[in-house]
Amino acid sequence: MKEALKEARKASDRDEVPIGAVIVSNNRVIARGYNLTETLNDVTAHAEMQAITAAQNYLGAKYLNECVLYVTLEPCPMCAGAAYWARLGRIVFGAGDQKKGFTLISKSLLNKKTIVTSGLLEKESLDLLRDFFRKKR
Repeated sequence: MKEALKEARKASDRDEVPIGAVIVSNNRVIARGYNLTETLNDVTAHAEMQAITAAQNYLGAKYLNECVLYVTLEPCPMCAGAAYWARLGRIVFGAGDQKKGFTLISKSLLNKKTIVTSGLLEKESLDLLRDFFRKKR
């Protein structure tokens, strides 16, 4: 999760909402991503989407069932859908998203075999988001 926080800081440095993600396979980071929606003018350029695409390219496979996605904020329904189709083995997120998180709709947005863990480095993840939006106001 510390690596995902590094990615979130990169997003913040680019004046993007500070959300970062990494994907791990066999205890090794194989993909990284951070929010690029403003930079790319693309509403789908979320950190998770960037990381999923990078991991699939790295592995040369569309399924990531042996991989773990670490992300600083709970995935939105779109990213949960992508995780479903990629068959991610596990998702670990820092802070819950009380406004747009996938768990507000249903945990069944994920593959039934996907394990979800929340709250890892939650305070650090929230602090990054709060600091970013405080500066915007």
